[in-house]
Amino acid sequence: MPREMLLDIRNLHVSFTGYRGHSRVLNGVNLTVGRGEKVGLVGETGCGKSLTVRAVLGLLQPPRARIRGEIWFAGRNLLALPPGELQQIRGREIAMIFQDPMAALNPVFTVGDQLLDIIARRPGGRPSERAAWARAVDILKEVALPDPERIMRAYPVQLSGGMRQRVLIAMALVNEPALVIADEPGTALDVTIQEQILQVMRALVDAKRTSVLLITHNLGVVRQTTDRVYVMYAGSIAETAPTADLFSAPQHPYTQGLLASVPKLTGEGVPRGIDGMIPDYLNPPPGCRFAPRCQFAQPRCQQPPPWVRVGAEHDVACVLYDDGSRPSAERAAPSPIPLPTGEGTDEASGLPSNTAPAVTRP
Repeated sequence: MPREMLLDIRNLHVSFTGYRGHSRVLNGVNLTVGRGEKVGLVGETGCGKSLTVRAVLGLLQPPRARIRGEIWFAGRNLLALPPGELQQIRGREIAMIFQDPMAALNPVFTVGDQLLDIIARRPGGRPSERAAWARAVDILKEVALPDPERIMRAYPVQLSGGMRQRVLIAMALVNEPALVIADEPGTALDVTIQEQILQVMRALVDAKRTSVLLITHNLGVVRQTTDRVYVMYAGSIAETAPTADLFSAPQHPYTQGLLASVPKLTGEGVPRGIDGMIPDYLNPPPGCRFAPRCQFAQPRCQQPPPWVRVGAEHDVACVLYDDGSRPSAERAAPSPIPLPTGEGTDEASGLPSNTAPAVTRP
């Protein structure tokens, strides 16, 4: 049954003018999140993941940032809203968990001051001081922080990294927003604390039926947390699919390269990186931006790649799937690129545990 649409990003372009010239970063991004859905956005560092969500939150300001396209949230185009209306949505209906908890929390105010300030913006009017304090203590308990009364009176510097990250989760969820954007939550923490943070976040969003857009480069986190995934490369969406389908049958050469780069916990197989680097946004390649690094590049890659349906809810932007050598997407979906099969899978990457996948032309 189709989900009700909550967030719908349509043909989003973002560019910047700097002293070196004009950087064309986001290149026609299309992305959707349904109500109650958990969606992942993955890609290399610098591919435009965080920039995309900052555009959603209205944190990119003209004239330096040039934005084209549409960002629809609950039936409203956020890019067309007056600043005052957007401010009312931000923090109430859309909340964000930032990547660095120490930078996201104000060091000169206590946790309680910052949490109560958010609760004051709660839909339905400002609660009484006693009710707001009780609500703040309750949400700190929900994120499994010990002695929440003490935490309320503490400054961020008095808390550990894991505690600060839990505070950020509490601040994002205290007003029960419809959408939470999580930008690399726990990335600065060790893996055991990171897993605890993710477990807390998963439990809370499931209990509140909150939609989540998870920004990360950690494929293991995506596999365990999301319903659907978008793969981004150099400001463009390369592939999107349900999470299980993406890990079992990745189609785009870039997606295959990402999965082939993940080390196995078993130690078997040799991780293989992707040759080359993300292009310079001052002078990006025409057409497919991955073409300079792709072993299957051909002259047609100089044109924008077509979007091709290769399976149920599985789309890929690549000429390899619409080059006339097979039926078009409207008549039949191309066969998936085969991956090796083996006994079991690696829990961190979701890949077969006995071998590394090979990038194979469809």
